[in-house]
Amino acid sequence: MQYARTSDGVTIAYTVHGSGTPMIWLPPVPFSNVVAQWQIPLLRSAYDGLGQHLRVVLYDGRGTGQSQREVEDLGLDAMMRDLEAVVAAARLGRFALFGYYHSCLLAIAYAAAHASQITRLVLFGGAARGWDAMAPAETQALLTLIERDWDLFTDAAAHAWLGWSAGETGRLMADAFRTATTPAMARSMLRTARDTDVSNDLASIRAPALVLHRQGERQIPVEVSRQLAAALPNGRLLQLPGSTATLFVEDLDGDIKVLVDFLTVGVTQPRPSARQRASDTLTPRELQVLRLVAGGETNAEVAHRLGLSVHTVERHLANLYPKIGARGRSDATAYAIRRGLV
Repeated sequence: MQYARTSDGVTIAYTVHGSGTPMIWLPPVPFSNVVAQWQIPLLRSAYDGLGQHLRVVLYDGRGTGQSQREVEDLGLDAMMRDLEAVVAAARLGRFALFGYYHSCLLAIAYAAAHASQITRLVLFGGAARGWDAMAPAETQALLTLIERDWDLFTDAAAHAWLGWSAGETGRLMADAFRTATTPAMARSMLRTARDTDVSNDLASIRAPALVLHRQGERQIPVEVSRQLAAALPNGRLLQLPGSTATLFVEDLDGDIKVLVDFLTVGVTQPRPSARQRASDTLTPRELQVLRLVAGGETNAEVAHRLGLSVHTVERHLANLYPKIGARGRSDATAYAIRRGLV
């Protein structure tokens, strides 16, 4: 654990792990707790997997984790100062940003204000207007628990909301949430996020941006993610298969591959030659199917869109997988991202 000092005198705890393309994984407001997160086997595996290809910077935002807890300013400008302090302390030049839920607001604001620094932007579970990500009835019902029962709120946030299992991993995650901050601080941070709107910053972002959405997720409607991707000048939406409202739980290796491929393409991997391009190895119909599957559509949705039977879609997939060296949908999605097909 290392420490940075913000321009307004707040101490921020951060870690640096791995090597390669630098990426800052912004703290998941208000649950950032880096030390506790490293103790969770699944998250440790995610950090280690990303660290094989990326230089991953994690930090606790003000008021959370190992950073200074007693603070008054929790606004977006204050969060920007936290990030600026970590960037300076870690001596980062250009880097990628990964925004997760409410930290998407910070990612967007920073990427707009420091456009020359940001190589790529990944956003998951957030929106440019905080209220859009918090409006669903289930989210509002959960938030009422903060003041009534903090333990129940953190348990529900980990299990019912984010989809962590009820086993040991889920218990560790709930404990990480519980000890990340205080109820009063969490309430203030979430209220601030609710009232924050950075939609005017979107047009200023020039970095390639990937908006990830987990299929079946009820917490953040897919339309919110779709609108966010459409508003980014170089943004695109990728719907991941699965139903949990988080990454790495259902498909650890696949989710790592999606992130690594997007963040390192053109940096650590050579561009494919003309002979390697998908348009030369796949039939036009197989290319259509690949693009739709990589965009998160089910076989039934692909069939409906293209006017085919589900059996025909399955046959196309069976034919195209060997051509691109894919073992399944995750590999095919990663292939499509590397070649700019989605």
